[in-house]
Amino acid sequence: MENSIELLPTGTTLSFIDLITNASLLVQIVMAVLVLASLISWSMIFYKWFTLKYWTQAADDFEGNFWSVGDLSSLYYEWDERNKDSGSIAEVFMEGYRELSRLLTRSNIDRSEIVDGVQRTMRVALNRAEDKVNSNLSFLATVGSTSPYIGLFGTVWGIMNSFRALGTMQTTTIAAVAPGIAEALIATAMGLFAAIPAVIAYNRFSHEADRLLSRYETFTDEFLSIVNRQYAIK
Repeated sequence: MENSIELLPTGTTLSFIDLITNASLLVQIVMAVLVLASLISWSMIFYKWFTLKYWTQAADDFEGNFWSVGDLSSLYYEWDERNKDSGSIAEVFMEGYRELSRLLTRSNIDRSEIVDGVQRTMRVALNRAEDKVNSNLSFLATVGSTSPYIGLFGTVWGIMNSFRALGTMQTTTIAAVAPGIAEALIATAMGLFAAIPAVIAYNRFSHEADRLLSRYETFTDEFLSIVNRQYAIK
C-alpha cells in the first residue's frame, strides 16, 4: 500500500509553549542560544543608548565651557572633579592638558616639541575613547549577522526530523507532522527576532558613534592649534 497523507480533524491544539517543550533537543538548544543572544543584545542596546546619550550631552556641555572659559587650568580642575569617564571628550582634553603642564615645567625642552608631545598624548586618549564608544557594537553586529543562520539551522533540523518520521508511517495525518514543522519555523522566527533589533541598533549606534568621535577629533585639532599659537611659536 502506498503511503498517504490524510487531513484529519483534531480536537487538540498545541500552544507556543508546547511546541517549544516538545521540540527535539537540538532545536531546543538552538532556541535557547537565540533567546540568550536576544537578551544580551537588548541589554547592550539599552546600555549603548544611555551611554551615547550621556557622552553626547557631556560633549555639548564641555565644548560650551571650553569656548566660554579663558583659563584652561580652571576648566581642567572643574572637569577633573566632574568627569572620570575615558569615553568622554573631557578626558581627551584632560590628558592633553596634563601633558602640556608637564612639558611646560621642563626648562630644557624645545618649544616645538610641546605640540608633538601633547598631540601624541591626546591621540592615545582619543584611541581609548574610540574603544570605549565603539564597545559592544561588534557583538550587536555578530548577533545581527549570525542569528538568522542559527535559526535556519534549527528549522532545517526540525523539518528533516519531520520528514524522517514521515518515512516510518504508512498513513500520515497533517496533525502528526505539523508540530515538527511548526517548531522548526519557530526557530527561524526566533532568529529573526534576535537579528532585526541588533541590526537596527548597530546601524543607529555606529552612526552616532562616528559623529561623536568626529567631534572628538575636531576638538583635538582645535586644542592643538591653541597650544601651537600660545607656546610653540614663542
